Amino acid sequence: MSWGKLLQPDLVLGGTVLDITPELLVEHNLKGLVFDVDETLVPIGQMEASEELRQRIVELRQVATLWLVSNNVSETRIGNIAKSLELPYIFFAAKPFRRKLWRAVSAMDLPVAQVAMVGDRLFTDVLAGNRMGMFTVLVEPMVDPGESVRQSPVRSIEVWLSQVLGASLTANR
Repeated sequence: MSWGKLLQPDLVLGGTVLDITPELLVEHNLKGLVFDVDETLVPIGQMEASEELRQRIVELRQVATLWLVSNNVSETRIGNIAKSLELPYIFFAAKPFRRKLWRAVSAMDLPVAQVAMVGDRLFTDVLAGNRMGMFTVLVEPMVDPGESVRQSPVRSIEVWLSQVLGASLTANR
């Protein structure tokens, strides 16, 4: 498989994870979601989920099995976020390696094609999900509302390189 295809999300949301709805999951026949944590669900440094995110998770849980899989090495931080959302989690996942991601998908007991990897990064979240045959969703990063909107230099390079390699990152929701 070409790099362009490996880095091509199935869905470029064009918004944050808060824009994922139960209707969207039904439309794409998704029964499970694996969420990245840092900047996908919460801004860097935040220790628990916002009330708005907690409400969205309650809605999504009605139609799908949910897991958190993070590359973050802090079990305390990821565990606190998972506890605030009442979700199972894996920390220090080392995405784009697939071993720990497989553990979450296997626990869902669903066909891998009915599970989406949801994240804000192409070279970790999207690449890992595509390598496994998952449906992949690229979301805009969650940033602290008190901060001015910033563009991560790493994300900018990932987007540029992915496009050079043939991925199209235009919102297609």
